[in-house]
Amino acid sequence: MRQTLPTLLIAAALVAASCSSDDSGGATTSSPDSTSAPATTAAPATTIESTTAATTALPTIELDATVQPGVEQLAITGATPGDELAVAATADPAAPTETAIVDEFGSLVFRGLEGGADYVVVTAEGISQPVTTLDRTTHPDASFYSSQEIGPGFGYITTRDGTTLSANVSLPGPVEDGPYPTVVEYSGYDPSDPDAVGLSALYNALGYAYVGVNMRGTGCSGGSYRFFEYTQNLDGYDAIEAVAAQPWVQGNRVGMVGLSYPGISQLFVAQTQPPSLAAITPLSVIDDTFDGTLYPGGILNTGFATSWIQGVLDNAVPEGQEWAADRIAAGDEVCEVNQEVRLQNPDVVSQILDTPYYDAALGDELSPAMFVDQIEVPTFIAGAWQDEQTGGHFPTFLDKFTGTDQLYASLVNGLHIEGLSPGVLPRYAEFLDLYVAERVPTLGGARALAPALVSGIFGTDGVQLPPDRFAGLSYEDALAAFESEPPIQVLFEQGAADGAEPLTPTPRFVEAFDAWPIPGTEPTRWYLGGDGTAGGTLTPEPPGSAGSSQYLALPDGVPATFWDGNSSDLWRADVEWNWVEPAPGTFVSFATEPLPESVVMAGSGSVDLWVNSNLGDTDLEVTLSEIRPDGSEVYVQSGWLRASQRALDEAASTELQPVHTNLEVDAESLPTDEDEFAFARVEIFPFAHVFYAGSQVRLSIDAPGGNRAVWEFATIANGEQVTIATGGDMASSVVLPAVPGVSAPDTAPPCTSLRGQPCR
Repeated sequence: MRQTLPTLLIAAALVAASCSSDDSGGATTSSPDSTSAPATTAAPATTIESTTAATTALPTIELDATVQPGVEQLAITGATPGDELAVAATADPAAPTETAIVDEFGSLVFRGLEGGADYVVVTAEGISQPVTTLDRTTHPDASFYSSQEIGPGFGYITTRDGTTLSANVSLPGPVEDGPYPTVVEYSGYDPSDPDAVGLSALYNALGYAYVGVNMRGTGCSGGSYRFFEYTQNLDGYDAIEAVAAQPWVQGNRVGMVGLSYPGISQLFVAQTQPPSLAAITPLSVIDDTFDGTLYPGGILNTGFATSWIQGVLDNAVPEGQEWAADRIAAGDEVCEVNQEVRLQNPDVVSQILDTPYYDAALGDELSPAMFVDQIEVPTFIAGAWQDEQTGGHFPTFLDKFTGTDQLYASLVNGLHIEGLSPGVLPRYAEFLDLYVAERVPTLGGARALAPALVSGIFGTDGVQLPPDRFAGLSYEDALAAFESEPPIQVLFEQGAADGAEPLTPTPRFVEAFDAWPIPGTEPTRWYLGGDGTAGGTLTPEPPGSAGSSQYLALPDGVPATFWDGNSSDLWRADVEWNWVEPAPGTFVSFATEPLPESVVMAGSGSVDLWVNSNLGDTDLEVTLSEIRPDGSEVYVQSGWLRASQRALDEAASTELQPVHTNLEVDAESLPTDEDEFAFARVEIFPFAHVFYAGSQVRLSIDAPGGNRAVWEFATIANGEQVTIATGGDMASSVVLPAVPGVSAPDTAPPCTSLRGQPCR
């Protein structure tokens, strides 16, 4: 989810129809009164336990500070630094909910309050007048949004609690030639930076007005930042409604766009159901913050997840983004005032490190899979199985989009940027035209953009987009034709298109399906056998006698990741991977006999192990690969599990996808006796791959590390002896998702041609 488009920005600018932004114009709103200039860095305020005193006898006073009620929170500004303040329900002012110290900017934010409830601020001198927090289900009247004037260029949007969000508007032509179909990008990066040539160039080239909005607590936006708290989601609601009310917006309805962070944000905003939201297009997203990216299998991802979050928090400190600091230096007083609550940003990284087990109170609202059923607008999702950043687990929530009949997904092997690849872009552009612009789709703008886009990001040339599919049809007929097609599209063997340079981001063939998981998928099980250290077997029937395989869990036996270059260079066609096999004795592997015929697989998988450890626990990494007849090996997918967190959510689990509770109360050590084993199911993340006739399916098991480009793990593996039981009453196995009826090519593509799938 790190910033992903440096080369696209330059490439898109070459062909984008753009107009100049006037920083003196743009949105006009009221802003908080303040004359203090925030410093550039300071430590967050420390919350302390309440030292409740008898406050009922204290008088009601006028606070020498401003109290701003928000959604389930109160923000205090202009207070005396170092003062101790408390917040209490008016029903019981003698029992403060929380007590904390005002920071050096004179600010304090109380979170986690009851929405729509009355509170007082308690000081040593007395009690404030009551203030009422905002309820998340009550929204402003339409006049609140229509009264805001937002024009081309940089400006501010006011949210329901008075916070102002920095926004930048880029139109595809003069304002008088509008109204234009409009899209909004919403994130904590720099979408509102007026000097950046960003996604605005892409969407302007496609004929859309683009509005980049910074989340509260980032860029020039006011407020305090916390990772996807509900207030932030409702800020997105307010931004959508305020933009849609503008006269230059076609139909007064807007779509949302973005890849990675601004892709994920669309899911969080759409659940709030803004009335003027036409559609969303989340690319390269997550389905579950905890299990999908942050703690896959219960193991902390320090290589990407925590470093990304730390980077976002670093950007959210006062003047943490250079462009915002430059605006303040140039005299933007609103941007300057908007820094004053930044010291109230919670230390999310410490919370992560202190919460190694799932906490529903914290995690449920951060897991899109828990709320995507509340999304009612048309939705287009795209992403890659081997996404080196967000991880590729997202397809597991596709069946949970029950609130909309217009869910479309394009699923592909490859990397984080694949959602903007030429293999996906045509369908993506068609979706925007149909559901946001409400016009017959044309790829004219995308076709003009594609050569520079592909050359700039992917480092290859010669990509041609297909002809317009709906030319000559009415809008109604084009929409009907699009909606008659199967909604799930799987792009197979991206990077291996016939006649193209290897790793060019176009697929070799495409299949469409009615749903995900794919109807008719046949769970196909192979049993582990033999000595895995010396070439174990995978057979359709369990071994007739009991056996076992052992390895030492030594994660240092391989490089932590198989990429150490610049993140955007990873997407290029000339990428060179460093995927190495672990050292002998530090892994076990099992393989089928050469397949008599090709097998197409698409979905999640499960490695069902009987396992023990002489130290009572271990971190398991399972890796699926294809061994070609010439001995080369192609990476397919991996999965992870801390064995002590093997307890299953039985209601959610299926034969092909184990779902773990990750609850501390369910944690249980592994047996240490060499004759005792525990059953543990390890999820193989979703994938789609053709295992060709003559190839072998290989399963490897080791300690985490070396099988992701930029993921690293805070593993407990430390040389413990891990034993996998095979055969008899403890027949370990792997079950994979075979999909019949798919017509794959007759021969395998070159080993090094598959995007996101290194070969050794």
